[in-house]
Amino acid sequence: RQPTIRFEGGVPVTSSTPGRIVFDNVCFAYPSRPDSLVLNNFNLTIEPGQTVACVGESGAGKSTIAKLMLGFYTPLSGSIFIDGVDTRDYDPQQLRRNVLSVVEQPPCLFSMSIRDNITYGVNRRVTDEEVEAVARSANAHDFIVSFEQGYDTLVGERGVRLSVGQGARVTIARALLKPSSILLLDEASSALDSNSEALVQEALERLMQGKTCFVVAHRLSTIFNSDNILVLKGGAIVEQGRHDELLASGGAYRELVEKQLMHTAQPADQSKPVS
Repeated sequence: RQPTIRFEGGVPVTSSTPGRIVFDNVCFAYPSRPDSLVLNNFNLTIEPGQTVACVGESGAGKSTIAKLMLGFYTPLSGSIFIDGVDTRDYDPQQLRRNVLSVVEQPPCLFSMSIRDNITYGVNRRVTDEEVEAVARSANAHDFIVSFEQGYDTLVGERGVRLSVGQGARVTIARALLKPSSILLLDEASSALDSNSEALVQEALERLMQGKTCFVVAHRLSTIFNSDNILVLKGGAIVEQGRHDELLASGGAYRELVEKQLMHTAQPADQSKPVS
């Protein structure tokens, strides 16, 4: 039986939380496959301000970890703690609004203006100056003002269809507005060509400053400077350490790096629209 997910109420949380994350013997299976454990007695500690990256083959459980942090699912057994409090006891809306920011691929955009997309989920009045400031930090301002309506340009089915790279930078600007202490990056640059990836990576580095970061990585070149890299296989950590340490060990991580170097993906189509 799947545990109950809290939809409101619970322990209030503010953005001043340090951002320490602990997975304590977590087991999890998706409701559609209850007999197939995605995480099996999974243990992980991320200290405040650390950047931890997660790599592995498709289906290893990387994105599941992020979904569990966000409270979209709860463990079958074990617990997840943020700053000493079980995430099941937090008010989930406050947790996502005040503590957790997400940048994912494909970018999550809504059929509204670019300005409203940037300010979406921010529970206060945001000035035009603040919007422009975060857009500049996200390397988004220049392409936004190139549109006739600027920040009031509609996106989506009834408006402009942004490229993947443009959409990613809008979501980074949104995350920059939130006072969160924890940042989840899920395949944040996996569908970008080299030029767009450089702009997005520069913006992400600004966003990550001072935050606890968990990165689900596709392009391994983006995580070489992480404080800790986890290699997942079958829902368990089979290796962990810094990039240089893991390369020297000659194990699963080295194999992943060599495979990606040998099979460099063709450049992504930057004109691909995002609705």
